[in-house]
Order: sequence, then structure tokens, then C-alpha cells
Amino acid sequence: MESLLEVVAWRHMADGVRVLIVDDDAEIRRVLTAVLVETGADVAEAASATEGMARLGREDFDVALLDIQMPDHSGLDVLRWARAVALDTELIVLTGHADVETAVEAMRLGACDFVTKPCRNAELRQAVTQAAETRALRRKNVALTEVITRRDGLPTIVGRSPEIHEVLAVIGRVAGSDSPVLIQGESGTGKELVARSIHLQSRRARRAFVSLNCGALPDTLLESELFGHKRGAFSGAIDSRVGLLEAASGGTLFLDELAEMSPAMQVRLLRVLDSGEVRRVGEERISHVDVRIVGATAKDLAREAAEGHFRWDLFYRLSTLVIQVPPLRRRQGDVPQLIEHFRTSQVRGGRSLRFTPEAMERLSEYGWPGNVRELRNLIERLQILHQGHDVGVADLPAEFGRAAPAALASPSPLAADNLMVPLAEVERRHVERVLHATGWNKARAARVLGIDIKTLNKKIRDFMLAQRD
Repeated sequence: MESLLEVVAWRHMADGVRVLIVDDDAEIRRVLTAVLVETGADVAEAASATEGMARLGREDFDVALLDIQMPDHSGLDVLRWARAVALDTELIVLTGHADVETAVEAMRLGACDFVTKPCRNAELRQAVTQAAETRALRRKNVALTEVITRRDGLPTIVGRSPEIHEVLAVIGRVAGSDSPVLIQGESGTGKELVARSIHLQSRRARRAFVSLNCGALPDTLLESELFGHKRGAFSGAIDSRVGLLEAASGGTLFLDELAEMSPAMQVRLLRVLDSGEVRRVGEERISHVDVRIVGATAKDLAREAAEGHFRWDLFYRLSTLVIQVPPLRRRQGDVPQLIEHFRTSQVRGGRSLRFTPEAMERLSEYGWPGNVRELRNLIERLQILHQGHDVGVADLPAEFGRAAPAALASPSPLAADNLMVPLAEVERRHVERVLHATGWNKARAARVLGIDIKTLNKKIRDFMLAQRD
């Protein structure tokens, strides 16, 4: 029996959630409906698998509860049909205590959870609420992906060099698989662009693409982001939260800076890869996810494993399919095409640019230690700060071989005034110059520096920088 406090706590948790109960037993449908209506759910019923499939096919439901044993078709038949038609409804199976093997098979066929009969009210409500949260977050991500795709088409991987053609060919070959993918390449080479291209060419393209930078979060926050948490699981957890693994179920989860994961988090990720099992922080209940993991790192992951910084078993699991993204210095013939691409992708408030042949040649010969990100940032800086439309060699920053206007110039790492100061001081000066040049517009300065705003704010605090009058 639930206490009054428990009933009050659950009330309105599922407000507006549409649930379909598919069960041939009228009494069970009545009891389940009463329990879910109390939480605020909008509940409909179907007395057979055939009726259930008909309603699921023509109406929009967030969650459906499927009885495993029905006279006309089994719940497993409904799951197979749902997978065939790419049904966008979270499916929970209702099973007896003796049907554990059948429940496991149901999870393999795409059920998000199972509840044993007779159902405990709290367990039923929790399962339905979690399923509805998962669907809502997944649809939000799908909508965002569709907006990006509608606006830009497939992610633009620009270049005609043999090296980039090889990357595109490998993307085409791996996209049809569900195996994990490991993308390796220097910082700024476009690893997330490769991951998005894999997703949008796969059978998962209509489901969510979810991205997470593993190096940007401490372990406790990374665990909560990936796996979700139960309300009250830790200080500040005022609501239950769906983790990104559940939100990406049916789609792709991109884990950037994978090598920065702690050994404990590596173990948890390996379990997901091996079993598809996910347990939210603070919960005992295990959910199953169908998610493709695409990881990326700028480090040599095999070397990291050999030096004891990364688990060999996780390395072997992730490196089933490997894509090496070449640095820009190895495909310098693509620089003019990349410049044209970024030049025409004009930033707000920026001006159109025309590069002289000499400037284009100088840019093509440059080593680009920051790769494509550095090139994109340069074009954006010029669009914002350069006076006029024509860009010659003299208008380029100092690292390109000639003096440049002070507003654009970035201090070269080997400049004379930097040779006898600590590296941190060189970084401080550069961050301060960029902030000053962008009028302390932090979003713009972060893009120029190739970092996120959180990192920029940390550097401002660490270097004790302040805006000058």
C-alpha cells in the first residue's frame, strides 16, 4: 500500500502524458487506468493487440503498456510491428513473474521497460513517467537535428583532397552499422562533424543525435549527465532527470574527449556497450537502451591504454571501427575551398571578404596548428574586425609572416617579447587581446579562441582580467 504522501508526490507527475493500455483483461485495464489517471495521464484502452496496433498507427501516444499474452497476437508481435514501422512511442511490456526470459526478449525488440503483474502502483507510475520523459527529450533532440539538417543539409565536410575523400568513403561504409565508432584526430579537425555525418547517413537518422564533451565535466556531473538521476539522489537533485544515454536511445550518442573519462566512468560505459543496461544515479531499477556510441579523442587511445590511462577492454570495444581525421597541414590543398566556405557563411555583423591571390597563397602555405577550427576563427575575426572587403597579405595576423593591424594581430608563440616569460603569461596576454578586440563580447571571443564560454570565464577569473574603460 502507498502512503498518502507517496500518492500526493506522484500526482501530476504525468500531466498531459498520453498512455495506451493494450490488454485483453478488462479488469486489469480498469485498475491500470485508475492508477495512471491519478497521476494526470490521459489514458486510452485497447482490448486486443490488433486494436492496439490500429490505435498506435493512427494516434499519437507517448507510452503504451503491452500485455505479453493476448489471444490474437502477443506483445512481442506488437513490438516487432512497432520496430518495422519506426513507431515513435515508448513501449512497456506487462509480464508475469514466470516470464522473465520473455521480458528480456521484449527489451531486445525495443521495449523501454517491463513491469511484472500484479503491478505495484509506484513501480507502474515510475516506469510510465520515465518513459514519457525519455520520449520528450528524444523528440526535442530530433526536432533540433531536423532544423539543423533542413538549414544546412548534410554536415558540410569540405575538401577535395585524397585524404578527405578517404574519410568520406569510410563514413559511408560505417554508417550502415550499429557498431561503436572511434574518431581520432587533432583538436579542431572536425571530429563532431564526422560523427554527425555518420548519424545522418545511418538508419538512426530520424532519431536523436546527442553530444557530450566528457572533458568539460567532473566525474559526478558526467555520471548524472550520461545516466540521469533520481529526485533526491544528491544535493541539488530537486527533480528526476533522464540521462543522455536514455535520451539518445534509438539514435546516436557522441562522446567527445573520450580519453578524459575516469576509470570508474570507463567501467560504466563498457557495461552499457556490452549489455545496453542503464541505471540512473540513486535508483536500483535498470533500463535498457538501444544507442550507438561514437567516441572521439585527440589522443592516441592505444598509447593511453598502454600507459595505464585508459582501459584496454573499453579500447577494444570502441575501436571496432576507427576513422582517422587528417590535420589540415596534411591537406593544404583544401584551404582555398575551406576559406570560400567560411567566407560565404557570413557571421552576423560581419562583412563579406575578398582575398587577394597572394593572401590566399600565404594562407595555403601556413601550418595551421589549430586545424580547421583555427581557419574558421581567422575568417570570423577578419569579418568582424577588418576594415574594408579586400584582404591582402598585410592584413593577415602576424603569425602569417608579416605585421598586421593591432586589432587583428595575435602574439606569435615565438615573438621576442614572449620568449622570456612563462607560457601562462603568453596565454593571459592573448586572451586579454582577443577580449579587448571583440569589445569584451564573450561569445565572440570564445569563438575566436576556439573554446567554450565556461572555459573563457574560468580563464578570466584565473588571469584576473577586467574590462578596461
